[in-house]
Amino acid sequence: MLANRIIAALDIDKGRVVKGVNFKDIKDAGDPLELAKRYEEEGVDELVFLDITASHEKRDILGELVEQVAEEIFVPFTVGGGIRSVEDIRETVKRGADKVFVNTAAVETPYLIEDAARLVGSANLVVAIDAKWEEELDGWRVYTHGGREPREWEVRDWAREMEKRGAGEILLTSMDTDGTKDGFDIPLTRAVTEAVDIPVIASGGAGETDHFLEVFQAGASAALAASIFHYGEYGIDELKTKLIERGANVRKAR
Repeated sequence: MLANRIIAALDIDKGRVVKGVNFKDIKDAGDPLELAKRYEEEGVDELVFLDITASHEKRDILGELVEQVAEEIFVPFTVGGGIRSVEDIRETVKRGADKVFVNTAAVETPYLIEDAARLVGSANLVVAIDAKWEEELDGWRVYTHGGREPREWEVRDWAREMEKRGAGEILLTSMDTDGTKDGFDIPLTRAVTEAVDIPVIASGGAGETDHFLEVFQAGASAALAASIFHYGEYGIDELKTKLIERGANVRKAR
C-alpha cells in the first residue's frame, strides 16, 4: 500500500506566502523559498505553490519563483494559479515544476485537461476543486477564481468528469473548513474519494494530528496543510512522528 503523503501548501500573493480563513482575511506568512527549504528539511513529502490571485487578475504564474524552487528544492512540487492553456502548462513544467494543477481554466475549457494529459501525462496533471456545501444543491458546489465564482457543477460530478478527461489527481479544498483548524471536511472528502478512482488530496482545516488520521481514514491519499506549518504550530517531522505512533501509513521524516 502506498504511504499517505503530507503536503505543505504555499499560497503566493505578490511574491509572499499568505494565508486566510475561509478564503478571506489574508495575512502574510513569510518568504516562499525559505519556507519551502524549511519544509523540505523537516521531511515534507510534497509542496504545492498557488498564485492565489492569478486567475482572478488574469496574471501569469510566478515563473521566476518556480525556477528558484526547482534549483534549490528536491522534493516534488506542484504549481498552479493563472494557468489557462496547454502552453502555460508546458512553460511551467519547462521551468521545473514536477506537476501542474488547473482549477478555473478546467471549468471554463474542460478539453484543456485532455490536451494537458496528452502533453505532460495524467500522473503530472492535478485538477484543483474548491468546494462549498449548499443546501439547495444537496451537495457541494464547485467554485472558481479563488472561491469567488460559483459554477453549475456539483463537486462529485465534476471530479468524475475530470477523471474521465485525464486528470491524474484531485486537489480538493473545502471552502467551509479552509483555515479554521477545526479539521478537514470529512463528508466532502469521503464523498469524492468514493466517486473517483484517482488519488484525492484533502485540503482545508488541518489543526492537529487526529485531523490527518481522520482524513486518511476517509480515503484521502494525501493531506495538505498550510497554517499549522507556516506559524510554527507543528513541524512536519513532529507531525509525522505522531502519526506513525498512532499507526498511520506515512513515510518517516528522516
